[in-house]
Amino acid sequence: MLAARGGPRAGVTVDRAAVATAFTSERHLRRDGEAFESFAPLSGFFRTRDGWVRTHANYPHHAERLLAVLGLRPGADRAAVAGRLATRSSLSFEADATTAGALAVAMRTPDEWAASDAGRAVAGEPLVRVTDSGEARRPLRVLPEPGAGPAAGLRVLDLTRVIAGPVATRTLAYLGADVLRVDPPGLPELVPQHLDTGLGKRSTLLDLTDRADRARFDTLLADADVLVTGYRSDAMHALGLDAGTVRATHPDLVVASLTAWGDSGPWRGRRGFDSLVQVATGVAVVTGSADDPGVLPAQALDHATGYLLAAAILEALTRRASGGGGSAIAASLARTASWLLSRPRPASGGRTPDPGPWLADLPSPYGTIRHAVPPFRLDAQPHDWVSGPVGWGTSPPRWL
Repeated sequence: MLAARGGPRAGVTVDRAAVATAFTSERHLRRDGEAFESFAPLSGFFRTRDGWVRTHANYPHHAERLLAVLGLRPGADRAAVAGRLATRSSLSFEADATTAGALAVAMRTPDEWAASDAGRAVAGEPLVRVTDSGEARRPLRVLPEPGAGPAAGLRVLDLTRVIAGPVATRTLAYLGADVLRVDPPGLPELVPQHLDTGLGKRSTLLDLTDRADRARFDTLLADADVLVTGYRSDAMHALGLDAGTVRATHPDLVVASLTAWGDSGPWRGRRGFDSLVQVATGVAVVTGSADDPGVLPAQALDHATGYLLAAAILEALTRRASGGGGSAIAASLARTASWLLSRPRPASGGRTPDPGPWLADLPSPYGTIRHAVPPFRLDAQPHDWVSGPVGWGTSPPRWL
């Protein structure tokens, strides 16, 4: 991409230890030396009368819905949740939780997932779907200066949350893009996730259902090169920000969307997170024991899908730099899980590399942030972001 934009060809170095550290970046995050909890008390595995479910209640509104669907008072503890779930059927509770907007998934084997309507739909999707348009109506921006990163000067609107989507846009920020994350004012991000995935980005708040804020957003969109979304497809369609609608009026835009469960099949509109996708697709069975479910040694579905999405965006921008038009890109955690399950299984007993060489510090309004550096580096480029995370929602809604 750098060469396509008139810069020199740059070598890329990837270190396995750096990759392992980056894939667990949230575990290495420190603020002034202090670590964060990865999961809230009501998130995790619970026994049911016929198996297991896994819940996700890291966000306060998800915890409230989980307690409500179980008929528990606000503030009830994990033991109370366990007691209620012990009497429930896994699939029945999964259905009730989904209807209530809570997050809980029944544990399935890989074969059970593959035989389900949702599993078959996901298996029929490509790992990353890319649809290109024809020739460009306007050229891609030129590199602003010699020695700049391959994405320098490009403008990225970031409508993502949690890990996978923010990892993709964090990667573009490392490569020099002006990444502006846009969040709704009433839905704050968890502090550790903002600190971990906000490196090198700016952050603004806009209510896209408000006329004035939507006008500000549309002004940003008109001058953007990339739009990345990580919300449910139905939510994006309701806002007129699905790929088809956006590209009809912005044909040169690269529009990348990430979902939990894919863009086809009966689960396409469901909420989901890495931990839940592992449980539904059979990863928890494969990594578990005869008595207990297991987990991957990292939130690998999130990180892998984020880097896949970033790579597809960079490839699409390279085509734009060569005169091509925009692209629509789609990826999902569930499709990444299906791909992972199809690969040979590694032997047990692997060694965890020392993360020390792949950690660095950056200042921020929250304090000094120790973080994992990118899993790759470019020749003649610093191996870190140019800045730490800004205060959440403190950036003006305009391009640099």
